[in-house]
Amino acid sequence: MSDLCLTLLCPPAVEEKLLDLLLMSPNANFFTSAPIAAHGLAFNALSQTEQVLGRGFATQVQVIISDADKPALLKAIQTQLAGAGVRYWITPVLDAGDIT
Repeated sequence: MSDLCLTLLCPPAVEEKLLDLLLMSPNANFFTSAPIAAHGLAFNALSQTEQVLGRGFATQVQVIISDADKPALLKAIQTQLAGAGVRYWITPVLDAGDIT
């Protein structure tokens, strides 16, 4: 099976719920999270401060998953965070490992 990188963008208000979901998921063995500035979001979805700055505040989460685990994890996220403004995309992981 090939590994994939599931990248999720979520509003800061949803961050803890998304991280809790991933921590409890048997399909998400390794992930990272970081605050980011998101560009290109719908203007009406931004706060007044974000509109002035020209960027939205978000949390980016990257999860390394197997292709086989993808459907179950996406279904769990869609079920628990429907309508929360979470965006995602998936890219292949060409190589991974530990540097020792």
